[in-house]
Amino acid sequence: GAPTISIFLKPPGVIPPGGSTTICCICQRSYGSFVLYKGSHQLHTLEQSGGRAEFPISNATYEDGGTYNCHYLEGGTVLARSGELEVIVKELRLPSPNLSVLPGHQVTAGADVMFRCTSAQPSTGCYLYLEGQIRAQLLSMEQGHYSLSHVQTGDSGRYSCQCYTIDAWREWSAVSNTLDLVVR
Repeated sequence: GAPTISIFLKPPGVIPPGGSTTICCICQRSYGSFVLYKGSHQLHTLEQSGGRAEFPISNATYEDGGTYNCHYLEGGTVLARSGELEVIVKELRLPSPNLSVLPGHQVTAGADVMFRCTSAQPSTGCYLYLEGQIRAQLLSMEQGHYSLSHVQTGDSGRYSCQCYTIDAWREWSAVSNTLDLVVR
């Protein structure tokens, strides 16, 4: 079948001006090439190794914000396009939230876990990230928490969260601490 590509930011989240992140593209096939687009504008052919290509953004400016996607080519033919990745560059004015997980970092498959993203700021929404991709949007006034029922090994990985104010200005926090969830 046709290959599929995923595109994500590592580390995830809104980037402050002057900050850095990396746009990653991953495809199950590893002998073609990746081209990165911003909108309809071709930016770069990305060097790839082992089915993944990375495009670093350092010293980010507001111009780096926008919608990105990756195309995967073999022999000059586009075989797959990723979804769209929205990159936001904005001052991070809120302190980082705290991410915790119950019952703990190591659980057995089939267990229920709850992530809690605690922000000092009232009236915030938060995003929960897994390995650089948005896993859930947490909308709550005081405590953001997200329950995962019957976790599987695919839920393992590095989680973090980031919060924003629910108002016209949408101020963002820095990204939280990271937590590694291990599902056995």
